[in-house]
Amino acid sequence: MENSYDIAIIGGGIVGLATARALGERSPGARLVILEKEAKLATHQTGNNSGVIHSGIYYKPGSYKAKLCVEGKGLMLEFCRTHGIRVDHVGKVIVATSQAELPRLKTLYERGVANGVPVEMMDPAQLREIEPHASALRAIRSPSTAIVDYKEVAAAMTRDLTARGVVIETGARVTSIARSAGAIDIATPRAVVRARRIVNCAGLYSDIVARMAGARVDVQIIPFRGEYYMIRPERQDIVRGLIYPVPDPEFPFLGVHLTRTVHGEVEAGPNAVLAFAREGYRLGRVSPGELAGTLAYRGFWQMARRYWRMGSYEMYRSLSKGAFVHALQRLVPALRPEDVTRGGDRDGAVVLGAAYVRPKVSTASLAIGRHIAGLAVDTFGLT
Repeated sequence: MENSYDIAIIGGGIVGLATARALGERSPGARLVILEKEAKLATHQTGNNSGVIHSGIYYKPGSYKAKLCVEGKGLMLEFCRTHGIRVDHVGKVIVATSQAELPRLKTLYERGVANGVPVEMMDPAQLREIEPHASALRAIRSPSTAIVDYKEVAAAMTRDLTARGVVIETGARVTSIARSAGAIDIATPRAVVRARRIVNCAGLYSDIVARMAGARVDVQIIPFRGEYYMIRPERQDIVRGLIYPVPDPEFPFLGVHLTRTVHGEVEAGPNAVLAFAREGYRLGRVSPGELAGTLAYRGFWQMARRYWRMGSYEMYRSLSKGAFVHALQRLVPALRPEDVTRGGDRDGAVVLGAAYVRPKVSTASLAIGRHIAGLAVDTFGLT
């Protein structure tokens, strides 16, 4: 392993790859290395999400989340066109199924308009033309929402980076970071990598890496596991595109929804339950040290006090297929318990983490990478 670089990017998920790509464009002479702890890139959140290219409808106009999601969507679509990656423009509907949800639906519509997102309000008859089996008092259609396989996106980014001379080291878990003689020594199991600067794209471990590097970090990542069911193949025609509920503003997740994938499957979920390990993709995965860290964090208890009622329901829904299906039936009443099968042990199970930047990260990844690269160039004085 060569061990001297201008910048080391810690983390080989889609944000780390996009950041390396943007740094290479901004500073083509810089020697870059990506350090990924797993044997393969894009193993965690990048490879374990539902593959949606989000439109940017959810976010407050003018916020970083809105800007990065809208910009990132355009960059992602262009990247996929350039690299021949399949994108299905299936669109999304957000359905209000109660009177209480109608004002929140209107707010989402107004946000979409303000963010420059194509969006239209629909009555039940118009909704049935788009999603014949969906039910709502009113609905929003977001026709620019699309689906993709982000593993294919990450693979294309990897090929680009390798062709540009970016070094990618897998199996390179960072165990310590120390400053030494005007450089930074990054210890991994195989070697000590020396870099002038580091960029932290370590996903669910980004807070730990930041502390290793000596940063004063007053936040901590709390991992949540999202559990999916799959619609049985013979019933997948019940969903044409994406069907989402109106999100509860008092809860930091979108609620269970129905998502068609580019591979022809229909996913139902996810819920959001506390994971007992940062990479706790399965219910039985427990890391005593990481769980203790979560329980010792004051922010966890603040969150628990605020969301205990919803959190208890999410846990109940995790254990009860009937409760899970009941939530889906609010969107598509014709769904029956026998139409769904648990998908929680498949490779696509997802852990959702509370991190520093929380737009739809895969959608926004290229925009986030550009933003990070801009900050790095300005801060590090790269040319």
